[in-house]
Amino acid sequence: MKLTKLSLVAALAVSSAFAGGDIAPVEPVVEAPVVEAAACNANTTVSGKAQAYYYTTDGVDLFDTDSSAFATAVTLDVKHNFTDNIAANFTAVGYTNLMSEKPFGYFEGKETGAYLNVANITATFGDTTFVLGRQLIDSPMFGSWDWLLAPSSYEAYTVVNSTIPNVTLVGTYVTKFRPVNAGDNFVDLTDINDGNNYALGAVYGADALSASVWYYGIDAGDYTQVYVDAGYNFGTVSIAAQYAATDYAVGLDSDAYAAKVSTKVANFDLTAAVSNVTDAAAGFVSRDGLYTSSWNYFASAAAEANKDTLSWKLDASTELSGLNAEVSYAAYGDEGSELDVILGYDVTKCINLAAIYTSTDYDVNTDVLDAEDALEFIATYKF
Repeated sequence: MKLTKLSLVAALAVSSAFAGGDIAPVEPVVEAPVVEAAACNANTTVSGKAQAYYYTTDGVDLFDTDSSAFATAVTLDVKHNFTDNIAANFTAVGYTNLMSEKPFGYFEGKETGAYLNVANITATFGDTTFVLGRQLIDSPMFGSWDWLLAPSSYEAYTVVNSTIPNVTLVGTYVTKFRPVNAGDNFVDLTDINDGNNYALGAVYGADALSASVWYYGIDAGDYTQVYVDAGYNFGTVSIAAQYAATDYAVGLDSDAYAAKVSTKVANFDLTAAVSNVTDAAAGFVSRDGLYTSSWNYFASAAAEANKDTLSWKLDASTELSGLNAEVSYAAYGDEGSELDVILGYDVTKCINLAAIYTSTDYDVNTDVLDAEDALEFIATYKF
């Protein structure tokens, strides 16, 4: 497990939505300059968070400076409404590392830096919204992966339409990609192969039934993919299934199947999932939506030529006295297994403390790589 781990979140997100609020009415006793200031800022909302992030593995020893990293970061979200239907959205991330670079590496690749993770214009006309510029993307196999200091992001042109009741139609064309933990490094995808990278999707949701179908054309990965999923909530039990067929320009193609069942017992949410990947890894860009994926391992990558690779995952989560806890265990064919324990506690409405423990055991049949433990501690203040 390395800090520099990179990889190529139903509809593509219309970028980050930032909470605002009505300006409080001005009382007659308030002097004119204050009224002018309020009116000046009435169309702009600002929010954000300050974060401290500590990451350590047993590559040397847990908490040893040679296998640990520690950074602080501030994320500022700004939304300005030009009109009722046109807005500009910005997310700025500034960070500084508090431990030395060697040998583990810096968060975001540099000791100190800043970048715009989101910078776009959104325009809504009737049932159709356009998002132009740097944005977060949300779809099962092509999207923004939220890990470490900031999620991966894209420079893209997105259209979302909701004219059909209960159906959202989405199309996005991507030109650049910033992998998670890559600082201000946006990769120009138009320079790779034919340079066309896009997603087309239809998402349905009504009552207990949900479903989606997606088509991905990813020249950067030299593949196309058809993805479908469906789920139904019976009340006490929910079931879901998904399928991804990846057609590579070179080499073996891939078929990936997965299913999961979820229920609630007492105060525990329980999920069991199984997946199978045939011949080659299923294509995905930054985010792998297979149900059996874990904190550090993407199930779509568990594949061998001319073989079926079966994976499974069990997950349990609960909330007790303000403490949110989740435990999961997954096994990935002959490639290994992963145990995750995730804890989160809201100290106040604005302050959250979280801890993640991960134990991975790769290539369990041959013991090529022994189990690796990792701990992440995150303190977040929202403003």
